[in-house]
Amino acid sequence: MRGLLAARFPEAQDADVVYSQHGRPALAGRPDIGISVSHEGDAVAACAALGHAVGLDVQHPPPSVTDSLLRRCARGRAEALRRLPERLRAREFAWLWTVQEACVKAAGTGLAGRPWAIDVPLPALRGTWGPHHWVTLRGRTTVPLSVAYTPLPDRPRVPEST
Repeated sequence: MRGLLAARFPEAQDADVVYSQHGRPALAGRPDIGISVSHEGDAVAACAALGHAVGLDVQHPPPSVTDSLLRRCARGRAEALRRLPERLRAREFAWLWTVQEACVKAAGTGLAGRPWAIDVPLPALRGTWGPHHWVTLRGRTTVPLSVAYTPLPDRPRVPEST
């Protein structure tokens, strides 16, 4: 995250990272820059955006995906995913989950936002969930990775403390 901030927002690169009650990271004194970080195994991703709340998620496909997990997270698409060969099913599930997780991270709710209830068409590259837009990076990465974003409400900038 520090390297990303140094490259894109050098004036914010040393800002302290603080967390909301649901674990959403933010830059102290910079409510105008949304940030998000995700890691899973050897995969790490970070994003920062001026004027937007952001969320991202990276996820290696799990070894297997149970029918009950598909019903809970894929809902109306569960049967189509269930019919796929196990390896492809796990990969498609990982793409679906990264969108769901990125959306609740952008909303600042985490798991309390019930990511499994977000309807994600597959194999869509982009879509919306309420005020949030999401994009998958299919074709750009070998590990499922999705980003969600929405404009931040206009707020006066809080000066950084010295």
